[in-house]
Amino acid sequence: MHVTSTTPLDDGTTEREFDLDGIPGILWTPSTASPAAPAPLILLGQPGGIGMRRMYPRLASRARAAAAQGFASVAIEPPGAGDRPPLPGAEHARADLMRAIAAGERPGDDVIDRLVLPLVDRAVPEWQRTLDAVLDLPQIGERVGFSGGVIAIAVRLAAIDPRIAAAGLFAGSYVPRMTMAEARSITTPLHVLLQWDDEGNDRQMALDLFDAFASPEKTLHANMGGHTGIPAFAGEDAAGFFARHLGPTPHAR
Repeated sequence: MHVTSTTPLDDGTTEREFDLDGIPGILWTPSTASPAAPAPLILLGQPGGIGMRRMYPRLASRARAAAAQGFASVAIEPPGAGDRPPLPGAEHARADLMRAIAAGERPGDDVIDRLVLPLVDRAVPEWQRTLDAVLDLPQIGERVGFSGGVIAIAVRLAAIDPRIAAAGLFAGSYVPRMTMAEARSITTPLHVLLQWDDEGNDRQMALDLFDAFASPEKTLHANMGGHTGIPAFAGEDAAGFFARHLGPTPHAR
């Protein structure tokens, strides 16, 4: 991991931009993080296809909120987003999805698989490589959570990587059949947010996925409103979830 810039923020958080074998990323660490008191880490997921620069204000806000709890955060540029090359077939699959939605039809399983699975197949190994690099830093602890982004990516990562101790998921995208199958192997604590009137979300599919998770502790928070109508207290609920399962560092108490 090659750090390209280091910026101290006004709340004491340190923001480091980095490059990991051609993958851009940003690491935020709280002022309390040190080798003597390493900070738990939250992986900041984001929607596919938008790009980290456009998402930066929201990512930085989430990272600052996490730092106030004593957590470090990291985000990486998703495959096919920003200046990264597009994923083969993604544009065609997305057009098929939008045509089905515009016609008032449920997108077919094949369309969902073609759109989402290539992203998952690329993104999950990149997250694992990022974890390898960030967890080597002495000020970062071993407790890791995943927050938001494409739910199929979070499910795959939680299913195969035991370092994920808790996951806060946003039920806001269509779910491949493979993701449903992978959910049945997950026992990680889960906090799932569902916007009940999200125009881009298949509500029943989200409920079926929640039912499929094998986690002994899983919570579904459903709020009225569309994709951009998430209430402010939903973030407070998610923060409480990560505080319970990752725990603050001693200096952040």
